[in-house]
Amino acid sequence: MLLSADLARDFQHMKTREFIGKLRAAQGKRLIFANSDGDAVHPGYHLTEIKAALFDTVDCGGQVNRWPETIFQLWVPENAGDEDMKADKFVRIYEKVRASIPLDEKAEVRIEYGDENFFPSLYRVDSISAGKGMLRVLLRPPGTTCKARDRAVDSNVESCCA
Repeated sequence: MLLSADLARDFQHMKTREFIGKLRAAQGKRLIFANSDGDAVHPGYHLTEIKAALFDTVDCGGQVNRWPETIFQLWVPENAGDEDMKADKFVRIYEKVRASIPLDEKAEVRIEYGDENFFPSLYRVDSISAGKGMLRVLLRPPGTTCKARDRAVDSNVESCCA
């Protein structure tokens, strides 16, 4: 089976259950969101919204695609403080929302954010690493692909997008 490195990574997106599980295991640790350039979301950010999204699409090969996502929206107020949110507070907010709307624990996690260092977008969680007193969530910008081409590469057949 031939898979491009990017396509192989796409099958390994962090799921909501795994993400929240890692946060639960880091009670009391500062929760830091950063990009690959080392820029971090400003301390004092707020978790302003959690969205349960379901996507129904048709790609250029005519195949119907459907997948869920859990979207965590971060926002930095104008007069933001200097303290990072703790992992347990993030989980408490998640649990409160989960009691109000159905959240699919198998859904891919996306972090919605934007500022002067982060183009406003829905970022993927690339990895989570623990450090002294903190949990660092590495964000990866989204990419685009042609699903029909990816399927063709995977099955060694000609693509409609050749």
